[in-house]
Amino acid sequence: MQVLIDTCVWSQALRRTDDNNDHAHELRDIISDNRACIIGPIRQEILSGIRVKQQFQFLREHLSAFPDLLIKTIDYESAAEFSNLLRSKGIQGSAVDFLICAVAYRYSLLIYTLDDDFKHYSKHLPIKLHTLC
Repeated sequence: MQVLIDTCVWSQALRRTDDNNDHAHELRDIISDNRACIIGPIRQEILSGIRVKQQFQFLREHLSAFPDLLIKTIDYESAAEFSNLLRSKGIQGSAVDFLICAVAYRYSLLIYTLDDDFKHYSKHLPIKLHTLC
């Protein structure tokens, strides 16, 4: 199954180079199996804050191997519905989080994240989370 990789997973894999980084190994496996997916807002978050132009260009070039999934109007509407539903249950989240949930739902993707908020979302939303093998 295809996997939408959240910003925090990309960031940890790119920043930590030690051999004990299970998430980096898992990301490599997902990429090797051609199952990794990305959306524009995640790409933007990954690239934001890189101060050294050469590092930015290097990372942008490597991320170009992963085309952005198309985000449609229905995804933004679903994200708003998800936000409203969760807010009614006392659960807060970011607009990007709910957009990730909406896109993953429409494309039938697993979400790979280190953000525990998604565990709370998954109790009320029709999303599935990727877990380490």
